Amino acid sequence: MQGEWAGEMVGPDVWETCRELIPAGSVFAFLAEHREALFPPGMFADMYPSSNGRPSLPPQVLAATVVLQSLQGLSDFETVQELRCDLRWKAACGLGLHDTAFDPSLLTYFRRRLRHSADPMRVFTKVKEVVAATGVLKGRQRRALDSTVLDDAVATQDTVTQIISAIRRVIREVPGAQEVAAGHCRAHDYTDPGKPRIAWDDETARAALVDALVTDALNLLGHLPEQNLGEKAANAVGLLALVAGQDVEPAEDSDGRDGRWRIAKRTVADRTVSTVDPDARHIHKNRTRHQDGFKGHASFEPETGLFTAVALTSGYGPDNHEAAIACDLLEGEDGELTVLGDSAYGTGDLRAQLQADGHTLVIKPPPLRQAVPGGFTIDDFRIDPAAGTATCPAGHTANLGQIKADGARTAQFKSVCTDCPLRERCTTSRTGRTLNVHPRYELLAAARSQAATDVAWQAEYRRWRPPVERAIAWLVAKGNRRVPYRGVIANNIWLHHRAAALNLRRLITLGLTRTNTTWHLAPTTA
Repeated sequence: MQGEWAGEMVGPDVWETCRELIPAGSVFAFLAEHREALFPPGMFADMYPSSNGRPSLPPQVLAATVVLQSLQGLSDFETVQELRCDLRWKAACGLGLHDTAFDPSLLTYFRRRLRHSADPMRVFTKVKEVVAATGVLKGRQRRALDSTVLDDAVATQDTVTQIISAIRRVIREVPGAQEVAAGHCRAHDYTDPGKPRIAWDDETARAALVDALVTDALNLLGHLPEQNLGEKAANAVGLLALVAGQDVEPAEDSDGRDGRWRIAKRTVADRTVSTVDPDARHIHKNRTRHQDGFKGHASFEPETGLFTAVALTSGYGPDNHEAAIACDLLEGEDGELTVLGDSAYGTGDLRAQLQADGHTLVIKPPPLRQAVPGGFTIDDFRIDPAAGTATCPAGHTANLGQIKADGARTAQFKSVCTDCPLRERCTTSRTGRTLNVHPRYELLAAARSQAATDVAWQAEYRRWRPPVERAIAWLVAKGNRRVPYRGVIANNIWLHHRAAALNLRRLITLGLTRTNTTWHLAPTTA
């Protein structure tokens, strides 16, 4: 059942006796004074539906603790140590001077209740309500979008480690799997969590081990007893099936039916990098920066420095691309916005959707690829989709082909390129230039022209796009580039808590206060 604040403290009230020691204008002082108004008990009533049992710690105390923990980037153990030893934390959370706080596991239970509640992001939602009540965003219609890669909380595993770990999990979670493994799995002692003892510098020995481990995995999966599996057991079986096949292929002289395997000479696109956190992915932020983890997305109001929305997603797949998440970040916004973003948000589909919603786009168009370095791009051709023609810089015209399934069309110039004086600047293909025309070509071409020639557009982008980089720096400061938990769901809640804490700190800097029942920004004095 939900605990209630009884007003009794263990020792003197820190806020009343040591107020002059708590920095004025800090998050600590604000929570000490307004904690109950910011997080009223009724806000958490649905998380504690039962009226029986031992009362919990008042959830508003835990909510204040989570805000400070997210702001400081601390572990559960470190958070409780701060609550026990730091006067600022005691004042902010309403603990007495002699209060030893609580066991760190209570924070885990609180997050679990949040995760399974109707509104897991309620702390962020509450701070957004405070933002709306102050009116600080009224009339400010710019939203800058950006994303960043967040490192996962686990170690990246190689193929051998993944297969052994997945087999051990199946043995542990699936009824009857231990007996099957004892009879059919011989490549390794699966009671030993370490790697097999082989000559790791011997390529033949490594290949034989991989072959044997994959065979063990397939034997285990093939001989498991028919039964209905619970969630943990089903996930373990699915994970083993995934890691047993993602990094291997049939041996060189195998037809794939004789059970001989080797490490594949390729990497699958959506490769699982760890069995400890199957949601983590290998991410290429650009051609030189590669990380394992997740993508963090943010919508930011650049004038006030407030996050209006955040999201954490997997790092791979079109559904997790910046352009796919952008509309979710802007959902619920009132009025027509000026949307700023880098080239990751410059897709034709997103542009069409945002323009249809009435928004003004200040989004950098993706750079064009040149078939020949320093040569012609598609913008040097005259494309007439209505007439179905494309004319090259030399004046040759080719017909656009039929519309493909994705809406694209292709023009092939073929023999007219043979003796063309501009060929060296246009193509290196023996069969002549082939021009691929995007289904949103006209929209993208207009965006490229505006970015190159519109002085007002350029000034808007240079003035208001860079602040979102500062916002991302705030998000990942104090070691928060690495997420603290496993999985998308838990870390998405953490990112919302982090953004809520940063927004609260920013609001306090802007003069947030409460008079009677109203939140407002007090004018700052020099």
